[in-house]
Amino acid sequence: MSLYDFLIAPFMDYGFMRRALVACLCLALGAAPIGTFLSMRRMSLMGDALSHAVLPGAAIGYLVAGSLSLTAMGIGGLIAGLSVALLAGVVSRMTVLQEDASFASFYLISLAVGVLIVSLRGSNIDLLHVLFGTILAIDTDALVLIGVITSLTLLTLALLYRPLVIDCFDPGFLRAVGGRGALIHALFMLMVVLNLVASFQALGTLMAVGLMMLPAAIAQLWARTLPMMLAISVATALVSGYGGLIASYHLELASGPTIIVAAAILYAASLLVAPSGLMSRFIRRPHLAN
Repeated sequence: MSLYDFLIAPFMDYGFMRRALVACLCLALGAAPIGTFLSMRRMSLMGDALSHAVLPGAAIGYLVAGSLSLTAMGIGGLIAGLSVALLAGVVSRMTVLQEDASFASFYLISLAVGVLIVSLRGSNIDLLHVLFGTILAIDTDALVLIGVITSLTLLTLALLYRPLVIDCFDPGFLRAVGGRGALIHALFMLMVVLNLVASFQALGTLMAVGLMMLPAAIAQLWARTLPMMLAISVATALVSGYGGLIASYHLELASGPTIIVAAAILYAASLLVAPSGLMSRFIRRPHLAN
């Protein structure tokens, strides 16, 4: 087998592989930077909670459409995710519960309700598709939705970059200068939910957060500045998507989990050899010369 047959031919010969690759590119450009900001704000697990919060809406969209319509499930997931984010925020402000506790509660409720809704009408195969994704089955409508979400995310990050960075490191200063921290936080959470809906289209609810948080963790091991972290997270997500699709094609594996495993392999390697990885603890660095 030539290098062309191994690396390029699958995408040249099959339209579903090309659509899956475009979806991975969109997720790399949109979800990976959002994951980096989530990590910098110490909200990584909140992304996981929200990824499960979209399940009831996706399940209702599945029931309404009567089939695995990614567009209908995406719209339902968007409504459910935004509702959970809003309700968790209200509960944390009106009760003694902290925001992470309220998100964890709604996450468990959403996961249980979503699985029950799918199981009422669908089969075990349908449930597996909802939970683990169908990236090779992405149609044109779903791809357009993912592309629109990615474009909106990049535009929003460009407009809110400075206040987002300030809010990550010194939210008190942002409030002091009238930076409308609450509005910035709300818009950021909206972008999180939108990108989880986009990821859900490809990777399912259980792994939607995979291309959001694993590249962000890898970037933190390699970089010390935020722009470089953003660049590395995007590149890592893209490499993981491409490598996962190639491996799943030749090894006949499920594409969604294989993409996440590819990202996990890069994460494990980074843990060992990155400048902030484990091996750096055992390598003596020369002192700065006067």
